[in-house]
Amino acid sequence: MTDQATVPHRITGVPLRTLRVEVVEGPDRGRSFSAQSDLVTIGSAPGNDLVLADDTVSRYHLELRRREDRILLRDLDSTNGTEFGGVLLSQASVLPGIKLRVGKTVITVADGETLTVELHDEDNLGELRGRSPEMRALMAQVRRVARTDASVLLMGETGTGKEVFARAVHECSSRSEQAFETVDCGSLLPTLIASELFGHEKGAFTGAERQHIGAFERAHGGTIFLDEIGELPSSLQPVLLGALERRQFRRVGGTKPIPVDVRLVAATNRDLRQEVNSGAFRADLYYRMAVTLFRLPSLRERPQDIPLLVEHFALQAGFDGEVDGFISPAVMQSLKQHHWPGNVRELRNYVEAALAMGEPPRLGESDPVAPSSGPTSSFPSVPVEALAERPYKDARSTVLDEFERIYLARLLERAGGNVSNAARIARMNRSYLIQMLKRHGIR
Repeated sequence: MTDQATVPHRITGVPLRTLRVEVVEGPDRGRSFSAQSDLVTIGSAPGNDLVLADDTVSRYHLELRRREDRILLRDLDSTNGTEFGGVLLSQASVLPGIKLRVGKTVITVADGETLTVELHDEDNLGELRGRSPEMRALMAQVRRVARTDASVLLMGETGTGKEVFARAVHECSSRSEQAFETVDCGSLLPTLIASELFGHEKGAFTGAERQHIGAFERAHGGTIFLDEIGELPSSLQPVLLGALERRQFRRVGGTKPIPVDVRLVAATNRDLRQEVNSGAFRADLYYRMAVTLFRLPSLRERPQDIPLLVEHFALQAGFDGEVDGFISPAVMQSLKQHHWPGNVRELRNYVEAALAMGEPPRLGESDPVAPSSGPTSSFPSVPVEALAERPYKDARSTVLDEFERIYLARLLERAGGNVSNAARIARMNRSYLIQMLKRHGIR
């Protein structure tokens, strides 16, 4: 197998078309914002690109993203919605020049300048792999951010490699020789998260037979990675905020403040801005974490990276031959066209299955979370014995993804295919339900 993971690229930048937003009606009339990227966020909270004083505008109201000659619009589950021509828009593809109403404010969205975006000059950074402009631009951003101690929030679908990104930030920083501690907030009981984060003293609660040093203390001088931060109980959110602001904490059951020096990287598969709008997540904690925000692309958004990733996963699995020996060009082309609801994790499972069987399985067969459509389908479809051989996080993700797919399919069936009705039945936010359906490739 040829090692293409270290091939340098001569291109150091690509042109990027941006947006310009101007307020033409409302309390902020005359204000404008010219973006320095392909993304613009609008709302009343600090941290938006265009911050509006209009009290009818939500904290995080609207997101606009440039995609070639179109603009992808997404309302962030705002209170009063985003209106165009008397129609409330949730998600839409629109043209430059459009005039939108948000609360009492009317804005126009037009073409901005064309900028040059810096690209990382290789197709790897730590364990990150990618030749696509999207990934190489992210790698360049990781290297820049790593020089600082700014907190980082990673947002992306399940399986996009958020922990790999977090490790790349750590390994590129001056803290790389110190500890990298991971806490998965979604895999712990709420009563145990505080102990895992901050530790506890002997006798702090029933079963605390000895002192426990928490992740913050273990990560002193290094980086702490909080995965699935959206699952952090509301009762612990002010405690975490206090530790980050004051750079000290107390163990559960302790009285002595313990100073700490850590760099925070957090990750979520939710859009926490919507959680802030609904009151489910503290706005001040979000501001403190999202000093730098990375949006990780799904695998279907960067299909040109698939051959490189296939080779990388094959090498990790101990294969030292040519990729063409088990993945033909025709199969590789089909991989590029696949939806990959499980993203990079699903592709890794596919490669491992192909190596184990000596031939590539049909797409979907290697995905352990794909439920059977028959009435006798069992859950989980992967035997518990096989799950127990995997790392806990991977096993949990497999079962959770399978549950979500089965639940969403049955929910839509029950709701007659109507998403709004399905959201009411499930008692969940409609925008979040739409995100879940997209993530699992359910129409």
